[in-house]
Amino acid sequence: MEEVREYLPALCAKRGWPTAPAVELLDALLGVLHVIDTPLFADFEADARRRIGARDPEDWPVVALALAIDAPVWTEDTDFFGSGVATWTTENVEVYLGGE
Repeated sequence: MEEVREYLPALCAKRGWPTAPAVELLDALLGVLHVIDTPLFADFEADARRRIGARDPEDWPVVALALAIDAPVWTEDTDFFGSGVATWTTENVEVYLGGE
C-alpha cells in the first residue's frame, strides 16, 4: 500500500486524472481492504523469489500472494511481466470495467 500511495500522484498525472479524488478513493479502499500477512503465503516464497529474479527481489511477496490465491496482479511495474503470474495494467482494468 505504501508503493501505491507513493506512485499514485505520478500515475494520475500520466493519465490526466486529478490526484485528490484518487487519494480519497485509495483511503476509502484501505477502509475495506484486508492486508494479508506473510505467513499466509510464506510457502510460496522460494518460487516467488525465483520467478521475480533479480528484476526486483523486494516484490516477491506480491508474486507469492498471487500464487497462493491464484489471482492476477494489477500493476504498472514491468518487473512482474514474465513472472508467470497474470498481470493487469490500469488500462486493462479500465477496459474490463467499461471505462474509456
